[in-house]
Amino acid sequence: MKILFLGDVMGRAGRRAITENLARLRRDWKLDFIVVNGENATGGMGLSGAHAKTLLEAGADCLTLGDHAFDQKDMLSFIEQDPRVIRPLNFSKSAPGKGAKLFTAQNGKKVLVTQALGQVFMKRPFDDPFSALEPVLKTHPLGGMAQAIIVDMHCEATSEKMAMGHWCDGRASLVVGTHTHVPTADAMILPGGTAYLSDAGMCGDYHSVIGMDKAEPLRRFITGMPRERFTPANGEATLSGVYIETDDRTGRATRIVPVREGGALQTSTP
Repeated sequence: MKILFLGDVMGRAGRRAITENLARLRRDWKLDFIVVNGENATGGMGLSGAHAKTLLEAGADCLTLGDHAFDQKDMLSFIEQDPRVIRPLNFSKSAPGKGAKLFTAQNGKKVLVTQALGQVFMKRPFDDPFSALEPVLKTHPLGGMAQAIIVDMHCEATSEKMAMGHWCDGRASLVVGTHTHVPTADAMILPGGTAYLSDAGMCGDYHSVIGMDKAEPLRRFITGMPRERFTPANGEATLSGVYIETDDRTGRATRIVPVREGGALQTSTP
């Protein structure tokens, strides 16, 4: 299979880049399945139901969230209505929605998508992501019912992301980090056949401070005093993520390529 995973969509600039380009990328790259992290698509804080619809109508097969999953309160009900939106497995035992789902791609093949939140340096204590993922991966062994398995590891620490990659090696087709909004240069296929990237980066304006307009973050760093709310930068966005190809029989990755298109970053495409 040919799969595209795009990192955190950041505000209006990120949404615009998705709506203007995703259909073309599916056609040109012959993509079978597209996952988009919509964590910051609404004003940089969470994802509203209306913006979730926008990303899905643009061509995303699945949306993942993160620690801001329910910052937009209507997501509490929307996620129950549309199973294409996945929240973290270990967010809360009482959270609505699901943290894993088996999807059917347009070509009829099965793709399992799941997400977990890390614990290191996060603002609130989440349950152990390894324990949360264990029953999901045990129920869906790689090369079984699912032709591909995608794990979105949403957390701050690269060490925790790397640990998850090695722990999932041979059990997932792709382990990809989200949350920090900065793409990493460590795309690789691990010994057991799992494609890995510490962070997919963001779909947003990189002439910013991790997607936010520069003025207020700079003021706070320099003076230590807030004046205004953070607002997303709205220049031309870079679509940032990762492309993989998998073996349908084994579910293992055969190719991984970082994706960066448009905006300020150097282009990288399959």
